[in-house]
Amino acid sequence: MITRRRLLLGLAFVLLAATVVSLTIGQDLFNNRRPDLVSFGLVNFAGYLFFIVLPVELLVPWYLAEGHRALDVVPLAVVTALVAQAVDYGIGRLFSTTLVEALMGERRLRASHARIERWGGLAIFAFNVTPLSSPVLLAAAGVVRYHPVKAFLWSATGLSVKYAFIAWAFG
Repeated sequence: MITRRRLLLGLAFVLLAATVVSLTIGQDLFNNRRPDLVSFGLVNFAGYLFFIVLPVELLVPWYLAEGHRALDVVPLAVVTALVAQAVDYGIGRLFSTTLVEALMGERRLRASHARIERWGGLAIFAFNVTPLSSPVLLAAAGVVRYHPVKAFLWSATGLSVKYAFIAWAFG
């Protein structure tokens, strides 16, 4: 079951993300300054937390237009996204197997595991290479205990392809 501690941890993440967005790009815009890469990294990180919906892919063309190099923006986008997705995966892992089994049923859970083992990597790649909600998928991967190394290799590959394409198209 979800304990009070887990709930408070989740709320703390929400507050942290809202604060990060407010104090970074918002401050740069209000002060009419060129947004820096720290702002980009923090907002990109916050945008990849599954409980916050931000179209962070739109930041890449904007930062490139502001004069930042693709060789700086793309790796930063991938790394900050992966760190946030690790948080998402970890939050998913906090759900007990008993709770997941109670929600899905033992038989459906076993059937889901077989499908996830077969198609999970491709789904993670597809959600990361497109603007679909990949953070939610990483949280779900944590819930069903999908192998973390596989999850993050597929995720890193999808994110790298997506951000390299965006930089190529708008750079």
